[in-house]
Amino acid sequence: MTDMHKNARTTFFFILACIASLPLAPHPVRAETSKFAVDAEALWPIYRGDQALTGVAKGELPRKMKLLWSFKTGDTVKSSPVVGGGKVFVGSYDGKVYALDMNTGRKVWDFDTGAAVEASPLLVDGTLFAGSLNGVLFALDAGKGKQRWKYETGDRVAGSANWVKTGSAKGTWIVVGSYDSSLHCVDAQNGTKVWTFKTDNFINGTPAVYKKSTEIVVFGGCDGKLRLVSAVSGKQISEINAGSYIPASIAIFDDHAFFGHYGNRLLCVDLSRMRIRWEYGDGEQGAAFFSSPAVLETKVLIGSKDGALHCVDRETGKRLWVFKTGGEIDSSPVVCGDKAVFGSLDGRLYMVDTGSGTAVWSYEIGGGITSTPAVAGGMVVIGSDDGRVYAFGSPKK
Repeated sequence: MTDMHKNARTTFFFILACIASLPLAPHPVRAETSKFAVDAEALWPIYRGDQALTGVAKGELPRKMKLLWSFKTGDTVKSSPVVGGGKVFVGSYDGKVYALDMNTGRKVWDFDTGAAVEASPLLVDGTLFAGSLNGVLFALDAGKGKQRWKYETGDRVAGSANWVKTGSAKGTWIVVGSYDSSLHCVDAQNGTKVWTFKTDNFINGTPAVYKKSTEIVVFGGCDGKLRLVSAVSGKQISEINAGSYIPASIAIFDDHAFFGHYGNRLLCVDLSRMRIRWEYGDGEQGAAFFSSPAVLETKVLIGSKDGALHCVDRETGKRLWVFKTGGEIDSSPVVCGDKAVFGSLDGRLYMVDTGSGTAVWSYEIGGGITSTPAVAGGMVVIGSDDGRVYAFGSPKK
C-alpha cells in the first residue's frame, strides 16, 4: 500500500471515529401500535431502492408526517433500513440485525452477527443478506431470522450488498465490497464464492448494477477509481481515476454514473466512453461528499459535509439550489414525488421540495443521523445515532 493510500485510510478511519463518538441523545418515545395501515406491497428491498442505486421511491409523501413508532436497539443505528413483506429490516452497532413489524415497530426477530452492523441489509426472494464489521456476509431467512449460510471476507463489510442475474441458469449472485480491498461475488443459494476482484484499497460503498447486454457491476473505492467489472466473469472492463477516494455508492442513470468523493466534488461519468462529463464543487474550499446521490430526470441531489443538500442540473452539473442544515450530511437523500427526505448530524430528519429547495417539514430526533431513509408505502423509516429506528407517515383514522 502506498503512503497516499495509508494516509487516506488513516484519515477516513479518523473521521468515522469522530462521528461515532458523538453523544447519544435519549428519546422518550416507545414503540406503540400505530393506526397506520401498511400497504402489503410496500417495498424498499435494497439500499437506495433499486439495483442502480438511484435513490428514488414510488408514490407520494404527505407534506406533514407524524411519528408512528420507534424501536430501541442496543446501540447506534448507522445502518439504513430496507422494507418488504410487511417488515422493516435494519442493523445496529449492538451487533444484531432486526426484523420489525412495519405497522407497529414491534420486534419480529433479531439475529446476532457477533459484530457491529453498519451496512444496510439486502432483501432478495425471501432471503436477507447482511454484512457485519467482522467481515462476514450472512444470509438469513427473512421470515424467521434463521441463518442459511455465511461467507467470510478478509475484513469489515461496511456497505450493503447488491444482486445480479447473469441471464443463464446460474441464478442469482450477490456482490459486496469489503475492507480487504476486494469485491466479492457469491451464489445466493449457498454462499459459495463465484469470483473476487482485487482493488488497490478498501471498498466502503455499495456496488451498483449497470444493465447493458450483460450485467456490469460499477463501484468506487478508496483507491480513487471508478471501476466497471463483468458480473459474469469478475474481470475488469474499464476504470477511470476520479481524483480522490470514493467513500459512498455510485448511482447510475441513462448510461451515466454519479458520485461524490473525498476531494469535495460530485462527478458525472459517461459510462459508454469512460470519461468525466462534468464536475461540481470546490475542490479547495468545499467539503467532502460521503453521501450517495439521488438521480432524477433533470436533477441530482447529494448531501455534503458542509452541512448542505446540493441540487444540480443532471445534464450540466450547474447548481440549482442549496439547502443548509445545522450539521454534516452523510445520510443520502431519497426522492419521492416532488420531495427529498434525508437526515443530518444536527439530529433532524428533513423533507425538502425538490423544485424550490425549500423546507417542507422536519422532525427533531436529537441523535445525529447518518442512516439513509427507506421510503415505501407512504412511510419513511430511518435509524439514528441515538440507537433507535423511527417510522413516520400519516396515521389513518
